[in-house]
Amino acid sequence: MLTPDPPSAQSVRRCQEALNSLHSTVYFTADLPKALAGYGITDATGGYLVGRAAALGAVGPGVVTALFYSYRHDMVAGHLPAAWERITPAQAWQERLRAVDATLHQALGAGALTAEPVREAARLALTAAAAGRREARPMFAALADLPVPRQPHVALWYAATLLREHRGDSHIAALAAAGLDGLEALVSHCASDAGMPAELVRAKRGWTEEDWSAAEDRLRGRGLMTADGTLTASGEELRAALEDETDRRDRAPYEQLGARGVALLTELCEGFVRSAAAAGIFPPPLVGFFVPDGEQTPAEAPA
Repeated sequence: MLTPDPPSAQSVRRCQEALNSLHSTVYFTADLPKALAGYGITDATGGYLVGRAAALGAVGPGVVTALFYSYRHDMVAGHLPAAWERITPAQAWQERLRAVDATLHQALGAGALTAEPVREAARLALTAAAAGRREARPMFAALADLPVPRQPHVALWYAATLLREHRGDSHIAALAAAGLDGLEALVSHCASDAGMPAELVRAKRGWTEEDWSAAEDRLRGRGLMTADGTLTASGEELRAALEDETDRRDRAPYEQLGARGVALLTELCEGFVRSAAAAGIFPPPLVGFFVPDGEQTPAEAPA
């Protein structure tokens, strides 16, 4: 039964951004690459692929390319399924959870991990995730079949990951409906105000400069991009419409919490993300991308 105080679209998006930042702490820990190296997986991209795909089982590159959407298939095929000969999906998932445990110890401090704020955030996030819809959301559905971790801070990360993938699946459906292929979606996102710099994501997802330029040309052909690589007014409108459509498809978990629950979960998770930034979890160039409202911790504030 939904709560009588539905949250606004703006508050839902802010909550999701905080959850995504909390989830993303696992990508900047040294613990996971070290653990995976013990299985013979020393490439950062290979480690990302097995960690995120672990919930799907020992799938091949076609499934991962389809579900991750913005990765070049040849690159994915260079890692999978060969990596599953070195590590099983169950082992990859457990190593990911152990890395989360270590990272949140560093980010929040041991005393905070079992304190009431973390427990309350975990309860709220799990309540929201329980209202997610499995239909047409394969990444979310695969994760939802896994057991909830016992430790409150790891359970919070797991719930944040569920909600991140619920939105991700919803977003991919919106992208496909708009006729954007994976690379076009990535290029147009990077060209938007909310996007990450292209140089930080292009090579990591397997794309060459020629691939990127070809996608820009396709976007120009649709009137979505200018000659200098920025979005046209139509391009900006499309990106805004995509986010609105994603919000619509992603509302059920947050409607379950209601406006007050969403506000509390947002407040708690933003606090945890600030603590992670202060602990140096996020690389300096990305602090503004992950920390709420672009805030900087004292260590990264300009002189």
